[in-house]
Amino acid sequence: MAFSIGGMISGLDTATMINQLMQLEARPQALLKNKVSSTQTLVSALQALNTRISDLGKIAADTGKANALAIYSGKSSSEKVSVTTAPGASAGAIDIEVVELAKAQVTVSALLSDWPESATVLTIALKDGQVTVDTEGKTWDQIVREINESGKGITATKVSVGDAANPDFRLQFAAKESGVENAFTVSTDDASFTFDDVATAKNAKVKLWAGTNVEQIISSSSNTFTDLLPGVSVTLGADAANGDKSTITVTRDDEAVTAKAKALADGLTGLFAFISKNSSVNVSTSTGSTTTKGGIFTGDSSVRDIEQRMIKAAISPIDGRSPSEIGISITKEGTIEFDAEKFGKAMKEDSAWAEKVVQTIAGRVETASKEASDKYDGQITKRIQGQESLVKNLNEQVTSWDTRLASRRSTLERTWAQLEVTLNSLQSQGDWLNSQLATLPAWGSTKK
Repeated sequence: MAFSIGGMISGLDTATMINQLMQLEARPQALLKNKVSSTQTLVSALQALNTRISDLGKIAADTGKANALAIYSGKSSSEKVSVTTAPGASAGAIDIEVVELAKAQVTVSALLSDWPESATVLTIALKDGQVTVDTEGKTWDQIVREINESGKGITATKVSVGDAANPDFRLQFAAKESGVENAFTVSTDDASFTFDDVATAKNAKVKLWAGTNVEQIISSSSNTFTDLLPGVSVTLGADAANGDKSTITVTRDDEAVTAKAKALADGLTGLFAFISKNSSVNVSTSTGSTTTKGGIFTGDSSVRDIEQRMIKAAISPIDGRSPSEIGISITKEGTIEFDAEKFGKAMKEDSAWAEKVVQTIAGRVETASKEASDKYDGQITKRIQGQESLVKNLNEQVTSWDTRLASRRSTLERTWAQLEVTLNSLQSQGDWLNSQLATLPAWGSTKK
């Protein structure tokens, strides 16, 4: 008669059984991990959305500034004169005639082989102060360095003008800026130590309304005449000479204005395209049956609300008139369309109205952007913070489950180990009983 008990002693794979049981036990943790992953994906998408809205807000803020669309460009009839414009410029024209260019003063010392011991103090007098150098016992290089480090707008240079047999030098002083206001004088306490001006400080000069009874000469310390006209600066080239004439013309830069309006419209279009891409529902039949999967923003009411506010900011009427009149409209797909040709026409017909529409839209978009993406109180900002808090909480739960599952695995392993000991004991008892039964005589047998 055989006696055996199934179990670990008979080769049961307890490790596999425990792993399978643990997979069942870990299902709640797996669901938490999936929730963490999906929430992190949402956070990343919201952060990308927040960045786009913030960038759009910056474009809108720049476009909505006073005079932001009062963009003018200037040109000169002479290649020897250049023109630059800045905010505040307006259309206009003026003729100028060059009288002279600005120059920076350059002064050099007498020819010397060594710094004279009799000159113990070097003084450079300027309009707004002076540089005083105690030269006693100092080398040429030390004197030069001390002048250059004074920060007074003077550059000193030791110039070698001799040869090996006669190492003579001159000390050169040069104003860093041109113009009479940057003139200076150099002296020492030794009156015999002389200095000569090799370039005299001069202001640039131009003549306005030349040949008329209101002819006037104006000057500038540099070759640039800042705000010669409001927001317009004129610069004389190095090759300009006395008598050179130029007509300065300033006109509205319609291309630059159009570019700003287009940048605002493109920013809105890009934002709506991003929201649409992440809100679309994908339909798939790859598995033999039709399945649908929504985007990360599908059904997200806060994102939808922001989109609607941006659309309203872009296309709502202004003074009872539609922005489409100047080429800014919404398509049937829900994106903003900018018609540059229509905008250009509107600028020619009524530039003030066209600018007002663009700047009003910009102001409304800026407000909506701040409400959505402000780093403290923005709607999307708070949403991100809430989702990040959720991720943190979920991760804490996942960690808690790690401890719980580790304890459960330990319990199962101890239980099965104890079972193995018990089974081993029972198996031993079975083997002993088998051996005892084998020694008993068979029933019904007779002794001889």
